[in-house]
Amino acid sequence: MELGLVGLGKMGGNMRERIRRAGHTVVGYDRNADLADVHSLEELVGKLSGPRVVWVMVPAGAPTQSTIDRLAELLEPGDVVVDGGNSRWTDDERHAEELAAKGIGFVDCGVSGGVWGLENGYALMYGGDAENVAKVQPVFDALKPEGDSGAVHAGRVGAGHFAKMVHNGIEYAMMQAYAEGWELLEKVHSVENVREVFRSWQEGTVIRSWLLDLAVNALDEDEHLAGLRGYAQDSGEGRWTVEAAIDNAVPLPAITASLFARFSSRQEDSPQMKMIAALRNQFGGHAVEKKQ
Repeated sequence: MELGLVGLGKMGGNMRERIRRAGHTVVGYDRNADLADVHSLEELVGKLSGPRVVWVMVPAGAPTQSTIDRLAELLEPGDVVVDGGNSRWTDDERHAEELAAKGIGFVDCGVSGGVWGLENGYALMYGGDAENVAKVQPVFDALKPEGDSGAVHAGRVGAGHFAKMVHNGIEYAMMQAYAEGWELLEKVHSVENVREVFRSWQEGTVIRSWLLDLAVNALDEDEHLAGLRGYAQDSGEGRWTVEAAIDNAVPLPAITASLFARFSSRQEDSPQMKMIAALRNQFGGHAVEKKQ
């Protein structure tokens, strides 16, 4: 089939290649002309035969909104737009309604796989009407990992991004657990080879995972992570997961704590820890460290 793909960065560029390897035609557009097959959205739409499918892989928020707004002007009834970025599920509902008014279908798709997806395939979670999903199915089949798992029609519009949001929340908590265990192992004198402890967990343990494999890769590159700064950004899905938990009265203590831990990583001189140190000094006479 033919696919228009908007956004050819680290994820989008590799997705284009994997879809092409499966025998499909991909017309790609990116603001970076060196990456693009065409020079405008108008040219992209013009090169596709109807009913068209255009997959959007741009940052969530305003970039996605402006791209979908422009496609709404260019596409025709029966065409389908797929948002494969990290949009919030509530945005999906609005986009679907706006496009439906013009007879254009909409499918949201959460995509996981990172830089490894080209060779290993991408885990896909998509939402939308069965009719619109069917028009995109050959692309889903090309992108997913080999075998029977790795892709799911999660439900109605918004379900794909909601599922991916929860996936990323779980990812936050898993990474935090590995990080805390690694720090504790590094702290004690009796454990002399922390990297090999992590490596030993890769086989036969209940905590083995791809994230553990990646942790071992990182330790092979820099055994004590001495070259890294202890700063972790968050891309938004962790916050949305916690907000959704509050809205639905679902307790998420591990995921919430992992999000707050990332906030702590950005404080070189934590105000909270200043208060804790002051209180310990007040009630127990514990020593405090003065600023130099």
